[in-house]
Amino acid sequence: MTTPTTVTRTVAEQLDERGERSPRVQKRWQRQAGGRKSYGMFLCIVPFLVLAFLFSYLPLYGWIYSLYDYKPALGLEGSEFVGLQWYQMLVSSPTQMAQIGQVLLNTLAISFLGIATSILPLVFAVFLNEVRAKWFRNAVQTLTTLPNFISWVLVYMIAFSLFSSSGLVNNVLGDFGIITTPIKFLDSADNVWLVMTLWSVWKGLGWGAIIYLAAISGIDPSMYESARIDGAGRFQTIWYITVPALMPTYLVLLLLSVANLLNNGMEQYFVFQNAFNMQWIQVLDLYVYNIGMTGNSLSMATAIGMLKSVISVVLLFTVNAIAKRVRGEAIV
Repeated sequence: MTTPTTVTRTVAEQLDERGERSPRVQKRWQRQAGGRKSYGMFLCIVPFLVLAFLFSYLPLYGWIYSLYDYKPALGLEGSEFVGLQWYQMLVSSPTQMAQIGQVLLNTLAISFLGIATSILPLVFAVFLNEVRAKWFRNAVQTLTTLPNFISWVLVYMIAFSLFSSSGLVNNVLGDFGIITTPIKFLDSADNVWLVMTLWSVWKGLGWGAIIYLAAISGIDPSMYESARIDGAGRFQTIWYITVPALMPTYLVLLLLSVANLLNNGMEQYFVFQNAFNMQWIQVLDLYVYNIGMTGNSLSMATAIGMLKSVISVVLLFTVNAIAKRVRGEAIV
């Protein structure tokens, strides 16, 4: 009597003899091919994983400095281990808490202004895409992208030559008799949050529009042709085709911006800070730098930076959960 296993093996052998493969053999071959392909793709991302580990995770070892009274001359081995002393000082000192409260206010205000103006690159990309003269569109895109590659030091030099007390703007206004004393554009705390946001917009507008221009180039041209055949005008095609196609990209970038509320960077505010606007321009990253370098308290600066990183991670996962609930898609 022939068993089912013997029959199956016999059928498989008969199929092999005819140059055909049984379904079971085909699935095994497909799994092996998929495994080899996945292994090859994994090898491709290994260099990036190594870079991410070296530059993103290995520096986390530096958090250990927040547990010591670190003295650069003595090194970590010669410094005293103080445990959570710096964290206790952060929450027990009213002066320190008041400073951190002001710094957080500056950080959040500038971040929310940045989020409010994050729609500008999208609008700029949409209207730039509607320019029919290709040479003019390329020229505008190039001129608006170049400021992104200018360092904040050079940006401040431009601002100083234009808006200082002896700058071009004050000279022109004085020559026309509009003002009698120079306006202190840079040496003043008035509207410093808005001024910093406008400089950021000027520097990053063209660069931020690139990703939206790339998204526009991926829209099916037949959609525009069909809309024009139906009688749609230029603004109607923008509103009903271009803008909806860009919204997923905008929402992802917006969610990432919300997750980075506490990460303003420090270069811009470091070069624009002075004695007149220090109270209102000092964001969290600049505060950590000032505490660590000018205040000579590297351990305290590490503790504040560590708390900022933890809060940023919490914000990221919070925004990710909101995105998953609202849009059904997550970014992490």
